[in-house]
Amino acid sequence: MSPIAWCLTAGFAGLVVLGFPFAIAIALAITAALLIADIEPAFLAQSLISGSQQFSLLAIPLFMLAGELMTAGGLSQRLVDLAGTLVRHRTGGLAMVAVLAAVVFSAISGSAPATTAAIGSILIPAMARAGYDRGFAASIAVSAGVLGPLIPPSIAFVIWGIVAEQSIGKLFLSGVVPGLALAGGLLVVCWVHAKRNHVPKLPRATLAETWAAFHEGKWALASPLVVLGGIYGGIFTPTEAAAISCVYALLVGLFVERKLTLPMLPAIFSNSMRTSAIVCAIIAVSTGFGILVAQEQIASRFAHWMADNIQQRWLALASLNIAFFLLAAVMDEIAIMVILGPMLIAIATRFGVDPIHFGAIIVTNVAIGMAAPPIGYCLFIGMAMSGLSLARISRAIWPQILLMLVVLFLTTYIPGFALFLQPAGR
Repeated sequence: MSPIAWCLTAGFAGLVVLGFPFAIAIALAITAALLIADIEPAFLAQSLISGSQQFSLLAIPLFMLAGELMTAGGLSQRLVDLAGTLVRHRTGGLAMVAVLAAVVFSAISGSAPATTAAIGSILIPAMARAGYDRGFAASIAVSAGVLGPLIPPSIAFVIWGIVAEQSIGKLFLSGVVPGLALAGGLLVVCWVHAKRNHVPKLPRATLAETWAAFHEGKWALASPLVVLGGIYGGIFTPTEAAAISCVYALLVGLFVERKLTLPMLPAIFSNSMRTSAIVCAIIAVSTGFGILVAQEQIASRFAHWMADNIQQRWLALASLNIAFFLLAAVMDEIAIMVILGPMLIAIATRFGVDPIHFGAIIVTNVAIGMAAPPIGYCLFIGMAMSGLSLARISRAIWPQILLMLVVLFLTTYIPGFALFLQPAGR
């Protein structure tokens, strides 16, 4: 490899190992490569601007803000109450409430961390009081949060759509079946755990309680219908849908639920901006990284190497999944998508993988990475809410990780599993 290629690969990896934040590590690797190549350093500033001026990127901070507003405005509590009236009387019912509430909240926020925080803050203490092991309670909240990247609208699919230059709407649809399959599997895990540990059932909700929960939760249920209906009805784009979601959450929180107040807004905006800044900084600096990687032909060379050494498509996809799982356990998932995106796309093209199907594979990997020890984002949120150690939650979450790998296997090797809802003649 050339000195520039070494800077972009080994140099970047070394900085990450030393503990540099990903955005800074990428920027330093680019700077070193520019100095070696005698390219004007202004290239980095230009790539930062071009990388951050994509219309679709606006969806990321907006969906994150929508999730914060929904949680503060009390809509997540409404979802939990509604799910509770439906399944709390079953074996493992309270844990199932977390899963069902996460399905709906995922269709509002599009974010795994936001879903984990919204559901876990309510249900981890409630499950512990009801007799569930606290480690399992935290692990099921983390696992349910993983539905965020899969159930549309999804921030992860927005990022991949930008990287791969694919239809974000079609990518959204490719996550529905894997997301619902994972949710169904988690319900089974909840039942098995409660049955094995003799967790007592809660009383069945009366018809009046169920009706009241539906009535009080109607505004929360309407949000995903408005957002997704608008996207697939052609009324607005995914980015515009994110803005609509924010306005909807703000109005409902202020004037309907009345749990949201004006003095709360600065802290809510600050939290969502802090998280969004991390994501957008990685994407912005990665634009220049991607240009230099393409110039050095690193992605295409690696794709040719795989094609020469791995003849079967199934084996190439298995290798990618294993590599992605190992990387996601120790590296930021968004950084993996953005930095390795050109290489991954080159490999998928080389082996003739449908680009929408490949997007579903990548985002399913990303979802698993959110919960995979040792640095999955959602794990740390679960730790903060439960007060447990990383080791304790990691031990409890392995059955759910195995379930996620089964869903990944189905998504990878059965294209119709991800493409089932795609429009005919797409």
